[in-house]
Amino acid sequence: MPVVLRRDGYRFYFYSHEPNEPPHVHVDRAEATAKLWLEPVGIASNAGFSPRELGLILRMTRDHQQTLLEGWHGFFGRN
Repeated sequence: MPVVLRRDGYRFYFYSHEPNEPPHVHVDRAEATAKLWLEPVGIASNAGFSPRELGLILRMTRDHQQTLLEGWHGFFGRN
């Protein structure tokens, strides 16, 4: 599970066995987890984050979208 970003207690990563899905990241903090699409940024799933936290995670994802996409494409070898 390559971690591409750690910010304010949140861990942004992707699973190495999901190369056939559109670019996305998983985000964990404590017992909560979410999956976010990267193009365009949006919530794919959520388990445990409050609406307020999801808003924060979406902002962080948008702020670091380029870095997250570079990590995805760099690992899976796609442009």
